[in-house]
Amino acid sequence: MSDEVISTLMIITVGEFSVGIVGNAFIVLVNFMDWMKSKKIASIDLILTSLAISRICLMCIIMLDCFMLVLDPDVYETGKQMRIVDFFWTLTNHLSIWFATCLSIFYLLKIANFFHPLFLWMKWRIERAIPGILLVCLTFSVFISLPAAENLDDDFRLCVKGKWKRNLTLRCRVNKAQYASSKVYLNLFTLFPFSVSLVSFLLLILSLWRHSRRMQLNATGCRDPSTDAHMGAMKALISFLLLFIAYYLSFLIATSSYFMPETELAVLIGELIALIYPTSHSFILILGNKKLRQASLRVLCEVAHTLKRRNV
Repeated sequence: MSDEVISTLMIITVGEFSVGIVGNAFIVLVNFMDWMKSKKIASIDLILTSLAISRICLMCIIMLDCFMLVLDPDVYETGKQMRIVDFFWTLTNHLSIWFATCLSIFYLLKIANFFHPLFLWMKWRIERAIPGILLVCLTFSVFISLPAAENLDDDFRLCVKGKWKRNLTLRCRVNKAQYASSKVYLNLFTLFPFSVSLVSFLLLILSLWRHSRRMQLNATGCRDPSTDAHMGAMKALISFLLLFIAYYLSFLIATSSYFMPETELAVLIGELIALIYPTSHSFILILGNKKLRQASLRVLCEVAHTLKRRNV
């Protein structure tokens, strides 16, 4: 792989990383300052803050892996560093997806209008249950991530780098296959929260359709707050679903890279695509949240005013 290609991919990756850190750190900072002022934090703010923190950690792990791969590819030769990276990547990956699923469920319960007893019970309990649900997500993610620290032999990276002797080629192939399959199995667990988010999205569509029919029967053509809330939640959910699909495809690219001749190139491309998900979705959440949107407008106005004064 040429140095020009590596440099180009790394510049794009660093740019994505920087933008993503700014967006997610902004969510954390605004909600933290509001928490300090009011001495309490709303459930939606708690979910958004937890999601933003998990994505900051996820992006840091991805960038660390990129830099180690490019600057010092032999650093994984003992396998110990790769165990650490794999553990924290799996942990932050599952955390960010589960927290996003909690956000989807919260939108559904707070906005949708259904009259089933179970739905009404969950709607009534959701505010008080959010801290416990987030803690359960954290515990489950840690439990899922532990096998990632155990499924690597100390000589795995030597196999990846092709530093084994010829009579051990078959052993290396088995080692790679076991590693790739374990990564796939571990991340199949993310399909369950994805399915929950998809169901939440479909139920929101059903709720919006029923609400629109009621509005038509009442001869009310204008949009009301409930319709706007439905549309805002659906935009956040559909963006998450689409970005998650791209993110999962990037994971498959990175995992299959160990069977490709240009391993570093495939990993960099996969991680470049992976950064799109936590980076862009944070700005979609900012635009969809009234408090965060107003805070971002104030910041932009302040920056524009400062630049204008300097130019005068």
